[in-house]
Amino acid sequence: MGMNYIDAEMLKKAFLAGAKGLEANKEWINELNVFPVPDGDTGTNMTMTILSAAREVAAIEKPTMESLAKAISSGSLRGARGNSGVILSQLFRGFTKEIKNVDVITTTTLANAFNRGTETAYKAVMKPKEGTILTVAKGMADKASELVSQTEDIIEFVQKVIEHGDYVLSQTPEMLPILKEAGVVDSGGQGLMQVLKGCLDGLMGKELDLSVEGAKAPQAPLQTGSASGDFDIKFGYCTEFIVNIEKAYNQKTEHEFKSYLESIGDSIVVVSDDDMVKVHVHTNDPGLAIQKALTYGSLSRMKIDNMREEHQERLIKDAEKLAKEQKEEEKAREPRKTYGFIAVSIGEGMSGIFKGIGADYLIEGGQTMNPSTEDMLNAIDRVNADTIYILPNNKNIILAAEQARSLVKDKKIVVVPSKTVPQGITAIINFAPDLSSEENLDLMIQEMGRVKSGQITYAVRNTSIDGMEISQGDIMGIGDSGMLAVGKDVEDVSLKTLRTMVDEESELISIYYGEDIKEDEAGSLYAKAQEEFAGCEIELHNGGQPIYYYMISVE
Repeated sequence: MGMNYIDAEMLKKAFLAGAKGLEANKEWINELNVFPVPDGDTGTNMTMTILSAAREVAAIEKPTMESLAKAISSGSLRGARGNSGVILSQLFRGFTKEIKNVDVITTTTLANAFNRGTETAYKAVMKPKEGTILTVAKGMADKASELVSQTEDIIEFVQKVIEHGDYVLSQTPEMLPILKEAGVVDSGGQGLMQVLKGCLDGLMGKELDLSVEGAKAPQAPLQTGSASGDFDIKFGYCTEFIVNIEKAYNQKTEHEFKSYLESIGDSIVVVSDDDMVKVHVHTNDPGLAIQKALTYGSLSRMKIDNMREEHQERLIKDAEKLAKEQKEEEKAREPRKTYGFIAVSIGEGMSGIFKGIGADYLIEGGQTMNPSTEDMLNAIDRVNADTIYILPNNKNIILAAEQARSLVKDKKIVVVPSKTVPQGITAIINFAPDLSSEENLDLMIQEMGRVKSGQITYAVRNTSIDGMEISQGDIMGIGDSGMLAVGKDVEDVSLKTLRTMVDEESELISIYYGEDIKEDEAGSLYAKAQEEFAGCEIELHNGGQPIYYYMISVE
């Protein structure tokens, strides 16, 4: 028997299944990133985007098409991270515009929604590139239009759309040479396919865990208590382990084991599965739980956390956060400024540099965690200025900043398309208060064009890029347009990278060393750079950034 329509309850289940399908495969999708850097994040960004919507969807007890459309659209829009996440949110935005006014979804509705979603996503990208998630979405939209006259069965329709989507995805390396050289398909397109395959599983009634963490959890207020921060934590150690059963263990034994754990603690979970038992208990003496468990077999995956210590740390963080918010609120009550700056940064040193040159608010993120559209909106709220310049400092954050700009009505938001931290620093330094926002944007873009950026990190997998063979663990020098150097030694690769960046017109080299580089190591690179590039002024800064041993700029 076929399925000729999707009602609101079915759509809710399908969407949550789609979110779970993506979440389950996010690490695999991360590994499809062309550059084998340790912060490959397409899967993470898309997952965090869809889960932002899934939390709102899961909280709807009696869904209607209208309420689901609003939750999917607004949740993904505000939670969008990275280019892939923003494009996914725009696909959802267009899709939901088509379904919000119907009672049930038919194949015709689906085809229209696929096409509207694709059109919306293409419009959101300034220079759409084929061989990406957009191409995969368009291929499925075209197939959906073709299938409308052939079947009214939703399952058959979706299966054939997905089958064609997989084919288009397989062709992305033929459209983007860099994908072909790296031996991967487009990671964003693969993420989209996992969403749709999860949705199909939901529609077909497969048994799935559709629970979404945080779907209904209210935000806990900041608590105050005794100086010790202990409150009423009766049992202080969260203890977890797996017992590999090696002796007689039956229902009676399990009951006795649970009773014993209840005598020494609480929050007890004992789950038995064939020849192993997973145990969770809060207790003041983890050793007692462990000794008892050893009478049944050997232990693995042992984990013990001091909850009182964690609570104390959380209290300190909450207090620091409250103090920071109060300071920001006081600042917001000051007379409104003509202009302000928001910069995306990570690492104490980098953040200090941005603050020192005039940034009003810093969003933590950048390479290791792309901030969401909501993060951008919250930052905009914190800056009390008529015109606010946002410096994404990463090409994968620019779309989220643009999306935030489109949602703000009471302030003028200018997104400076800085793709690297050095570009962002150059942009702020060259800001001219007497120029208009348009003139300043032109000036910043012009000056950023004079900056060459390089980043030194390590490879997380074997691949081939820009004619260079790269092995897992190799050190890489990555420039604005691709791979610059590969080797085994950080300092050696850094110098090779500089040699490709410095030319006769170069005047200034800035070296920012990361958290994994010692000061004397940075000093050694600085000394060798001074010797080799004597015609340039060279600056050394403690950036403190993770993942990247060095960030380098030449101008």
